[in-house]
Amino acid sequence: MTAAARPRLAYHLHEGHGPTIVFLPGYASDMTGSKAMALDAWAREHHHSYLRFDYGGCGKSEGAFEEQTLADWRDDVLAMIDSVVGGPVVLVGSSMGGWLMLLAAKARPELVVGLVGIAPAPDFTDWGFSQDEKMYLLQHGRLERPNPYGPEPTVYTRGFWQSGEANRIMFGTVPVNLPTRLIQGQRDPDVPWHRTAQLATMLESDDVQCWLVKDGDHRLSRDEDIRLLIRAVEDVLRAIEEKAE
Repeated sequence: MTAAARPRLAYHLHEGHGPTIVFLPGYASDMTGSKAMALDAWAREHHHSYLRFDYGGCGKSEGAFEEQTLADWRDDVLAMIDSVVGGPVVLVGSSMGGWLMLLAAKARPELVVGLVGIAPAPDFTDWGFSQDEKMYLLQHGRLERPNPYGPEPTVYTRGFWQSGEANRIMFGTVPVNLPTRLIQGQRDPDVPWHRTAQLATMLESDDVQCWLVKDGDHRLSRDEDIRLLIRAVEDVLRAIEEKAE
């Protein structure tokens, strides 16, 4: 059986030096968010290669949002790495993008050379839904939640949830051995900070740091948060250079 073709994806690539920094947005987000754009400006100023893109069904990419699954979006990340970049990448994953970056790092160990997670949310289909919500999704196929970041509700589908459950990674050691920096707000209402601290202990790599922002929320998009994000990317790039020497 031939797999269905993925939607055509919208992206912006800035070519420069070093491994390409690839930004992975969160759930129902796109490549025009404040963190993605701030990294774009920084990368251009410092002549770093940088890629931002929209998953299928999101932003300016083709496809219907409610037809997408976590595995589909993981495959979109891999397609960007393989076909658009084709060389070493540092993945910067925000929220659900932090889950996708880990899946991509496992799938492309020869190309992914560093990670930066911003309130990473691996396995959130497990811990991010109540039992009642899980049963509702299974029975009705679709769940709406109020969206604190916009006027439209956030929609989850049975297909996305089932795909997430099939791609959970937080059990035993996570086989990712890369320089990794994780940034997590302790006032994050969506991702409990202790889950990110747990992820740091589960990663195979010893070069892992978890940076806690005591007054930080989930978005971590204030000016001081953006500065911390840029510092984390610089730190990972420096670790990669030192490892190569």
